[in-house]
Amino acid sequence: MFTSFFPKPKFFFLSAVLWTGLCMAFWFLLGRDLGQSLSLGGLIGFGFPAEPLEGADEAQAALIAAAREIALDVWLYQYMIVCGGIFVAAWRFFAPHRWFRWSVGASSVIIFITWFQVQLDVMINDWFGTFYDLVQEALSKPGTVSAERYFGQLATFVSIALVFVTVAVVTHFLVSHYIFRWRTAMNDYYVANWPRLRHIEGASQRVQEDTMRFARLMEDLGVRLIDSLMTLMAFLPILWGLSAHVSEVPILGEIPQALVFVAILWATLGTTILAVAGIRLPGLEFRNQRVEAAYRKELVLGEDHADRAQPPTLDMLFGEVRRNYFRLYLNYLYFNVVRYGYLQAGVLVPYVALGPSIVGGALTLGVMQQIVRAFGRVESSFQYLVLSWTTIIELISIYKRLRAFEATLHHEPLSEIEREVTPVPASDLQNGA
Repeated sequence: MFTSFFPKPKFFFLSAVLWTGLCMAFWFLLGRDLGQSLSLGGLIGFGFPAEPLEGADEAQAALIAAAREIALDVWLYQYMIVCGGIFVAAWRFFAPHRWFRWSVGASSVIIFITWFQVQLDVMINDWFGTFYDLVQEALSKPGTVSAERYFGQLATFVSIALVFVTVAVVTHFLVSHYIFRWRTAMNDYYVANWPRLRHIEGASQRVQEDTMRFARLMEDLGVRLIDSLMTLMAFLPILWGLSAHVSEVPILGEIPQALVFVAILWATLGTTILAVAGIRLPGLEFRNQRVEAAYRKELVLGEDHADRAQPPTLDMLFGEVRRNYFRLYLNYLYFNVVRYGYLQAGVLVPYVALGPSIVGGALTLGVMQQIVRAFGRVESSFQYLVLSWTTIIELISIYKRLRAFEATLHHEPLSEIEREVTPVPASDLQNGA
């Protein structure tokens, strides 16, 4: 599953984590300060501005500070490209691989684009604060906000949104090709070993369908995990700073950085209860694939052999399909009660936490919008397992099916669930199968 696409998977993923940690540490210790001398942002109009002159008014100081933030962001993009380039070049030199350009090169590009999208989301969050403060000013003091200022803010959002949409479309196109390349790598690997794998139950379906689903789900969960981590890195400091506007929260009272504490507590609660509620689902999904494969196989054999796919046999096989689906539906019933109940309750959590501050008039409308949005981003990052649980269940069931290939190729015993007896059609018994 991984060896076919990635060079030395265990070492590759471990080195990726270690290299990321090293690059982050260097950035905060020294890299940030190197921007003024190394950044190429000045070539495109995003160089570091000079320090404000003594006696400069607040407006000038604010403009210079904003320009420095943009220049620092541009320098960070350059830094990430260099770090990614070093990592890619090192693996290209030490471990050349047939799928290197996609497994290593494209993965690095996807990670960079994901970070860029998170930064666009941060810009939109800042825009919400400015825009809603402007709305509050316009409504409370009629005539103080001109039409130019109002529509100028809307134009700012449109410019950010256009970039976001463009990047999202390009990313989707790249990811689609990435998934198919991974599927192709697995397909070629299993087909090359087909004589040893063909005897496994549902082998044709596992190669034809499960490889594509595995690659798609792994990419989906991987990108969402990276997006969650990067969103957490970007929005946690924002929520930390915005927590200064909140002196206390209901029930918990006055606690430092209350909003961050509430987000972590709520996400941990949801992850725990959903993990307990959905613990039986992966096994049921796996068994569902087995009974579906047995039913499909009999129908295919019936196309070429008149003595196959007889009504009694199909009734027996479909009865197993129906029985497993009904068990699956029952388990998903209480799982979805917990899941949807938790997610709907989560909509109110930031407003409940902000209740005393809103009632006390300690927030402006813009600050409240920034807090609610930042809280949602931090909360959803901590809720990665909650929001991805159904996908994880599907992935586990597919992994179990493909893992049988790996076990066979490495002369390992099959898992207990693979050794379970499946219904045998009467025609097979009559033929001595």
